[in-house]
Amino acid sequence: MTKSPAELFDLSGKVALITGGSRGLGREMALAFAAAGADVVIVSRKLAACEAVAEEIERSGRRALPLAGHVGHWDEMPSLVESAYNWRNGIQILVNNAGLSPLSPSIAETSEALFDKVVEINFKAAFRLSVLVGERMSAADGGSIINISSTGALRPTAGIAPYAGAKAGLNAMSLALSLAWAPKVRVNVISPGTFKTDIAAAWSDNPELGKSNPLGRIGIPNEIAGAALFLASDASTYVNGALIRVDGGGPVDRTALQHGF
Repeated sequence: MTKSPAELFDLSGKVALITGGSRGLGREMALAFAAAGADVVIVSRKLAACEAVAEEIERSGRRALPLAGHVGHWDEMPSLVESAYNWRNGIQILVNNAGLSPLSPSIAETSEALFDKVVEINFKAAFRLSVLVGERMSAADGGSIINISSTGALRPTAGIAPYAGAKAGLNAMSLALSLAWAPKVRVNVISPGTFKTDIAAAWSDNPELGKSNPLGRIGIPNEIAGAALFLASDASTYVNGALIRVDGGGPVDRTALQHGF
């Protein structure tokens, strides 16, 4: 039976777990999934921030579970996943959105601790959660895993070498995992460009920002929702191992990358 467009994007009865879900693009995806009918597990290091988004979702009539957790802590992740599964008896959508892009004084002055931290959050954490959730999705009725990368991995600049490398690793890993649990579990990547989130508050009014973009501007946070809803829903049942750029169609803004996006 052919589904209508509204039915294709309907997430009713599904549970989504979003890391880094308390602010920025993560928050926008959490709100969009809830608006489409999903219940949402919001994960970040600060419980109060997760609770604020959860309350916003619950006011809309959906359920939300705020969970404090550091996704870079390998041994803590099984209990976090278990909490999510016990809450609503399953996860059908996983969004690995948590990311980190701290600046170093220079390439030569990048410390081992900084390098490891960038790889831990942007690459290793997504692998850990994808495996923990993907195995259970595969043993159940399947699901969708969405990894949030960056156009910095596609067109890196010198100032973000560790970050670009970690996100490039995430892209490659996602392609490998798209084979691991197919056909029941789909794994895809969203590669955002520069967005006007709270992380960009210090530099998003720079008049040079967005000039290299054909649309002439940076993204508004809720503009990530369309791609995320597409990949999370039945609208993308034949999409697996794909990378979707959400960047206005142009090259990476070097000004933005120099500020640590």
